[in-house]
Amino acid sequence: MKRSIVLWQMIGFGVTALAGSLLHYIYEWTNSSVWVAGFSAVNESTWEHMKLAFYPMFLFAIIESFFFKNYGNFWLVKLKGTLIALALIPVLFYTYGGVIGTPPGWINILIFFTALGVAFLYEAKQLKYPKTKFNGQLFPFIALCVIAVLFVLFTFFPPHICIFKDPLNGKFGI
Repeated sequence: MKRSIVLWQMIGFGVTALAGSLLHYIYEWTNSSVWVAGFSAVNESTWEHMKLAFYPMFLFAIIESFFFKNYGNFWLVKLKGTLIALALIPVLFYTYGGVIGTPPGWINILIFFTALGVAFLYEAKQLKYPKTKFNGQLFPFIALCVIAVLFVLFTFFPPHICIFKDPLNGKFGI
C-alpha cells in the first residue's frame, strides 16, 4: 500500500487540478446559478481561487478515505495538506504581486498548480512515512466540513477585506 500512496497522490493532484480549473468557469457556464456559487468561483478574488483548490481536494480525500481506512492519521494529513494549499495560494499571489505588480494570468495558474503540488507532496510523504500518531479522525474531518461551510457562507456574505475583493470590478462575493 505504501507504494500506491504516491500514485494516489499523483492522481489526486491531476484530478484536483482539472476539477479546480473547471470550477473556475462553471458559475459562468451555468448563467450565474446560485446552486453552484458555493463551490465554484463567482469572481476573480483570491478567496474564490482558494475555493477552487479546497472542494476538489476535499472530495478527492473523501473518495480516497475508503481506500485508506487503516491510516489512523489520514484525515489529519488531509487537513494539513488542504491548509497548506489554502495558505500557499494567497501567500504566493500576494508575494509575487507585491514584487512585480499585477501578475499575468499564467502566473495565477502556476500558483494554483504549485500550491496543489506542494500539498499533495506533503500528504504523500506524511502518509508514506507518518511522524504523527493521531487516531482521532473526527476532529480533522469536522474541521474540513467547517471550512466547506465557510467557503459557502463567505461566497454570499464576504467580509470586506482584500482577499475577498475581485480585482477586476472591486466587488465582493456575488
